[in-house]
This record gives sequence, structure tokens and C-alpha cells, in this order.
Amino acid sequence: MLPKDDPHRQDIRRIGSIREVPLILEACRAATGMGFTAVARVTEDRWITCASLDHVGFGLLPGDELDVNSTLCREVRAWRDTIAIPDVDASEVYRTHPTPRRYGFKSFISVPIIRGDGSFWGTLCALDPEPRAFGPQVSATFQLFAQLLAHEIDREEELESGRAVLASERDTARLREEFIAIVGHDLRNPIAAVSAGLSMLSKRPSEERMAMLIPEMQRAIARVNQIIVNLLDFARGRLGEGIEVVAPRPVVLEPVLRGVVGEIEQIAAQAIEVTIDLPRPIRADPQRLGQLLSNLLGNALVHGGATAPIHVEVRDLGGTLRLAVTNQGTPIAEAVRPSLFLPFTRRTERSSLQGLGLGLYIASQIALAHGGRIDVESDEANGTTFALTMPARYD
Repeated sequence: MLPKDDPHRQDIRRIGSIREVPLILEACRAATGMGFTAVARVTEDRWITCASLDHVGFGLLPGDELDVNSTLCREVRAWRDTIAIPDVDASEVYRTHPTPRRYGFKSFISVPIIRGDGSFWGTLCALDPEPRAFGPQVSATFQLFAQLLAHEIDREEELESGRAVLASERDTARLREEFIAIVGHDLRNPIAAVSAGLSMLSKRPSEERMAMLIPEMQRAIARVNQIIVNLLDFARGRLGEGIEVVAPRPVVLEPVLRGVVGEIEQIAAQAIEVTIDLPRPIRADPQRLGQLLSNLLGNALVHGGATAPIHVEVRDLGGTLRLAVTNQGTPIAEAVRPSLFLPFTRRTERSSLQGLGLGLYIASQIALAHGGRIDVESDEANGTTFALTMPARYD
């Protein structure tokens, strides 16, 4: 049986979805008297059973393979023509051929399945351990069935393509609606906070009140800024431009990363503990790595415990840069993990620096642009850690 990721599993599924296939195989058996009939996907280097009817114990089920070089269907593919052998022993061409001896058959027929675009797909074939008398009308019947199969394969592919387009359009419509709703929600709150703060400042509040208002306004502006940055990056990605990385030379990353932490600390309720050990400059885009750290910290602020500190650890591990952000809090559910780095995915309804659900997605794309990746570990004892690992280049 083919592995789950084998692309030809789709061929088996398509043939299995054609309800006429069992009738065709039975009609081929009745027309020839041969005990084994099959629809096979035949490529330059593979012969795969897609459907079979076996009354002689030949032993091939859907997904089973033969060495294509040991089959006569390889010749059918090369010539794009039918091979019909009522009696191997009576055939000047095939009486000494190794294939009949290898598989123990005395009669055989194989007809090419040619798709509407002219491409070769596979064969409709039959064999038996005994000679079977059949004439040109049998070959014509097999050819008619092969044409029917080709037509049905084309039709199934068109239906699948149509279903995929429809599903994509539905997803796009849903994404558009969610996008509008989320942007409206996440921009409205910080803008309202800034507006309220400005209104209060215009009334000349006390210094104590101002000391409370200004950080709140800074926090709101930071949310708006992060939303806009993530939106722009997401839009570039959707347009095929991807995340742009500018890294012409090795740079000292520590000041940039500490600057990001300092900015986040101004709006964070939790303490942020930082360990940075980067003895050498590393070739990377400092602004993008700063953005990645900002997004991971924003995620930690939202999902971490309100009183537990957030830990940032950045180390050069001798050829590998590791940047990890750890927070305490409720572990991430297993069901949520596959979608963590997808756009517009939220773990809660709480608004945040990552309110659009783009923060982790953008961070993962920045990691990818640097030749790295972000992994996540989350449990009750150790908290949740999002860790970037990427090559540390010093040249």
C-alpha cells in the first residue's frame, strides 16, 4: 500500500470514485475469460494498481505496485498502443519474453488510457494463467472502456478543481468578513483610548492623573502601530512579495533587541527578564528580528500570567542563533497548536498587540526568511516557550 503522502494515492481515489469501474472490470473478465483484470497507473518509473478484479489469486489490490520495467504495460506506454496476446506460447514475439514467465500468465491484454489532453495516464489490462481465445472485437471493447475511463478521470479532476475553487472562494469570503470585523474591533479600542486620553489632557488634569493617562495612550498607540505593521507585512505576503530581509553584513543585535524589550516594558504589566549572550556580530536583519521579538513578547503579554515574569533568552550556540520567549500561564491546548502560526488565528478573544492574529504568523515568516523556524513548547510545569532557531552567520 502506498504511503499517505504518495501523490498517486489521488489516482487511486479518483478511480475508486468512478462507479462504473467495477462494471468495466467485470465486463472485461466476461469478454476474455481472464481471471485478473485491473486499472493501472503507469508512469515512466511506476506501475500502481488503482482497481482490480482477481479470480486467479494474482494478489494485487489498489495501492500495490509492480516493477514497471518488468511489465508489458511499460511497452504499451512507450508505443501508446494495445498489446493483445491470446496465447503466449503461440506468439513469436512473447513466447520467450521474460514477463510472462515471471508472472505466470499465458494470455494478456493491455490497452492505453489516453486523457483528453493527449497525455498517457495508464492501462486497462487483463491476464490469465491459461490461454484465452479472443479476437479484434475484444481489443475494440477494451479500447472503448479505456476511453470511458479517460473521460471519467478528466471529469473527476475537473470536479475536484471546481470544488477546490469554490472552497477557496468561500474561505476568501470568510477571511474578508473576519478581517473587516477584527480590524474594526482592534483599531476601535486603542483609538478610543487615545481619543479619551486627549480629551482628558485638554482639561489640564493633575500630574498624578497625567502620569496614568500618558502610559495608557502610549500602550494604545503601540497596539495601533503593531496592527498596521503586521497588516502591511501580511498584505505583502499575499501579493507574493514575502517578508523582505535586509542583511548585507554582520550586525551587533543586542542593542536592537534590548531596545525592543525596553519599549515593551513601558506597556507591560509583567516584569521582563532578559539574558542575551551574543559574543559576535551575526548576519541578520536587525529590524526584522526586533519585530519578531516584539511579536513574541506581545503574545506572551496576552497569554502569560498577570504576575509571573516573562523570560527572554538570546544565545549564540556556535553556529545557531536561539531567541526564546517564555511565559507562565495556561498551557496551549494540543488542538490549537497546528493553527498557531496561521494568519487571523486567535487563542482568546482578548485584544492585544497581536489582536489581528497575525503576530505569530509574521514572526514565523521572518524566521523563515532568515532560514530558520519557530518551535513551541508548552506545559504546566515549564510554561510556554516560543523559540526561534536560525543559522548564525558571521561572514
